[in-house]
Amino acid sequence: MTPTVIGILAIAGLFLLIFLRVPIGIALTIAGTSGYYALSGLDTTLALLGSVPFEIAYNYDLSIIALFVLMGNYAMVSGMSRDLYALARGLVGHWPGGLASATVVGCAGFAAVSGSSLASAVTMGRVALPEMKRYHYSPRLATGCVAAGGTLGILIPPSTGFIIYALLTEESIGQLFLSGVLPGILLTLLFMATIALMTRANPEIGPAASRQSAGERLRSIGRSIWLLGIVFMVLGGIYTGVFTPVEAAAIGAFLTFILALIRGNLSVKTMKFCAIETINTFAMVYLIIIGAFLFSPFLAITEIPKNLAGFVENLHLAPTAVLLLIVLGYIVLGTFLEGIAIMVLSIPIVYPMILNLGYDPIWFGTLLVVVLEMSLISPPLGLNVFVVKGIAPDVPMSEIFKGIIPFWAAMLVCAALLIIFPQIALFLPETMMR
Repeated sequence: MTPTVIGILAIAGLFLLIFLRVPIGIALTIAGTSGYYALSGLDTTLALLGSVPFEIAYNYDLSIIALFVLMGNYAMVSGMSRDLYALARGLVGHWPGGLASATVVGCAGFAAVSGSSLASAVTMGRVALPEMKRYHYSPRLATGCVAAGGTLGILIPPSTGFIIYALLTEESIGQLFLSGVLPGILLTLLFMATIALMTRANPEIGPAASRQSAGERLRSIGRSIWLLGIVFMVLGGIYTGVFTPVEAAAIGAFLTFILALIRGNLSVKTMKFCAIETINTFAMVYLIIIGAFLFSPFLAITEIPKNLAGFVENLHLAPTAVLLLIVLGYIVLGTFLEGIAIMVLSIPIVYPMILNLGYDPIWFGTLLVVVLEMSLISPPLGLNVFVVKGIAPDVPMSEIFKGIIPFWAAMLVCAALLIIFPQIALFLPETMMR
């Protein structure tokens, strides 16, 4: 058999393993090593298995994942999510649909310390859903805004999605982080505009909450200002070049730990919880990255990416048409695969095509993360939808999926704006490089 045929069989086997619910990291490892064995023999495969995990384990840049996850866990157990929600509620809660908008803003704020969409949805959902229920919000709107707001966790830095993209493409983590700031703000505003349009059409689905007093608002600002200061210090330090992304992650984790300690929210139990959650998440991401670095080189020697790029070039399509086809492919994949799995499977094939088409890889990474956000709420997989169902068991799954449709459309608008106006993603990275 030719290398291309072996590559196709390996990809088919990989998808079969994923559908059989084999963890993506293990599935990538099995498919990659099996392909290597078929093409290069046992000795080469064993050498690869001995070197790749060792090199990944000693990759200094990967420590950024554990540090940012730890930072998010400290923020979660210390009750800082409640402070962020209280601040947003004080600012916009008295608007029609204001509690839903406050939930989105709170998710955006928590995303800036957690880097996880699932953590953002769970943490903010537990705070916001009871409040929206108290004001008789439509379950469809309440659960939809939590599921959609949680997706901001992989766009607003620190983002695990950006880190994995950087490792797979050897792009700058710092530039990718900065490229997600303005699109993250844009998507947050689009979600709020969506809520405003929905409540304007039907005010009963999101009644205005009581207006907080000036004293209550000041107290909310006072309790949130320290965490927001940490976020600005971390991103500002990366932007100005004062410290590297890894150093920024370490500083953020340390300052969040100190803040939680001062507020009296840390105990042996909570510290143990933070440590275990961080290790579990880090181990899962490590396994995926090891699998990706075993599978990607195998895919390269099959020449599938090269042949596919040549096929696309022979179609003589405009670069924009090719890009739209790639985005459409990602949207379809998002209906049955998880976002990180899509990224590690597709980047070895798609990234060379993007470079050949002349697109900026930092901009494409941002666009990719926005499109992958859609997979988090796309039926039937929609991980964020299942997370929200877990904290709102009385709401039917069908209602939650109906609730996310307007927000899914807002994500599509955000992706379109990024394609039309690439500077939304590139402005901060470019000013950082000057």
